[in-house]
Amino acid sequence: MTGKLYIVGTPIGNLKDITLRAIETLKIVDYIACEDTRTTKVLLNYLDIRGKKLISYHNFNELPSTKGIIELLKNNNSVALVSDAGMPIIADPGFNLLKEIKEIGFDFEVIPGVSALTTSIAISGFNSNFTFLGFPKNKKEAMTNQIKNINSGTYVFFIAPHKLLFTLEILDQVFKGTEKIFIAKELTKKFEEHFYGTASELISRMPATIKGEFTLIFSIEKIKKEKINKYKLI
Repeated sequence: MTGKLYIVGTPIGNLKDITLRAIETLKIVDYIACEDTRTTKVLLNYLDIRGKKLISYHNFNELPSTKGIIELLKNNNSVALVSDAGMPIIADPGFNLLKEIKEIGFDFEVIPGVSALTTSIAISGFNSNFTFLGFPKNKKEAMTNQIKNINSGTYVFFIAPHKLLFTLEILDQVFKGTEKIFIAKELTKKFEEHFYGTASELISRMPATIKGEFTLIFSIEKIKKEKINKYKLI
């Protein structure tokens, strides 16, 4: 007999968004695998769930931690996988673990929860037939090529604060004002904000210091691209 893996969605900001199933699951499992144990402890303390065994499971230790979780399951332990915010696996660790669990044939269950992806699309008013691009490419040339190869449609990025202005600059240079952009900042939190405009308009409205969690949605109806010299992107 083996244990069971639970993939548990957690709040993206407001802790009250936790579901009843998620609470029940976090109470009964033997272990909780999380990106940052400190973040998960905040949630557990809010839910008055004490004494849980936490496992660090993030992008930089995913391979060894996957093996450790599988061993726990083989020994009939139950494990909940959570991310810092939202649904695990959606631009967060967990894909490799679930892939191996399926190949081995272990039991698993998904406990759905809120996602910045669907929340932002619902707020934006853009076409809900969208393509999720995860986090944009890190390097200048790679991100430029990624955006240059986009066709008409609605697209969603998760954006780290230090990449926001740079991403907007590339969108502006590629699409030259034909793009419509919606940015959601700190969704479900006290200081949630929404921004609409073209890339150039939004660049002018961003503060000098950018902090927070961002979801960027852009809609392209007509493609107007120009060749970009990557060495001019500074």
